[in-house]
Amino acid sequence: MSKVTEIVLASRNKKKLIELSETLAPLGINVRSVSEFPEVGDVEETGSTFKENAALKAETVARQLGCAVLADDSGLMVDYLDGEPGVYSARFSGQDATDESNNKLLLKKMSGVPASKRGAKFVCSLAFSLDGNDSVFFEGETAGKIIEKEDGNKGFGYDPLFLSDELGITFAQADGNEKNRISHRGRAVELFIEWIKNQ
Repeated sequence: MSKVTEIVLASRNKKKLIELSETLAPLGINVRSVSEFPEVGDVEETGSTFKENAALKAETVARQLGCAVLADDSGLMVDYLDGEPGVYSARFSGQDATDESNNKLLLKKMSGVPASKRGAKFVCSLAFSLDGNDSVFFEGETAGKIIEKEDGNKGFGYDPLFLSDELGITFAQADGNEKNRISHRGRAVELFIEWIKNQ
């Protein structure tokens, strides 16, 4: 494989783009959002695992654009809810879900659950596809607990409710560097960086 200098991120999430751009910039890799390519439609996430969904997005977009594409599928798995919301993390509260409505539903489902049963983890599956070929996968996870009310105003998604075991604060209280260092996506990206350096 030739040295990759540009990667398209198969996500329209601006915060994910910023996170990834900051991490890959030192390697001389420019990250562009799929939003810059209006001809690429939304890829339906029909997989039953994070890995399947990440591969679907990476390979579909790579085939359409003929370039290197990185896609992630990640989400929150709550012990008490048997791993929910899982692959439905982004649309937990329905088709028109927002971070706010998802967090509200999670709090409702966790209402009255004792501290000892509030364990959770964020999981990320990262898929890298070159020209639509089979993906190479990188996976990361990070453990924590679901707190009883939102705390912090940074980050996105379930960050205000996720108290990190390692940081001792919520992801929404942590600054970007702190969070990236130990987050599920940060860990998956680290593995990707190690791999791409050797290509």
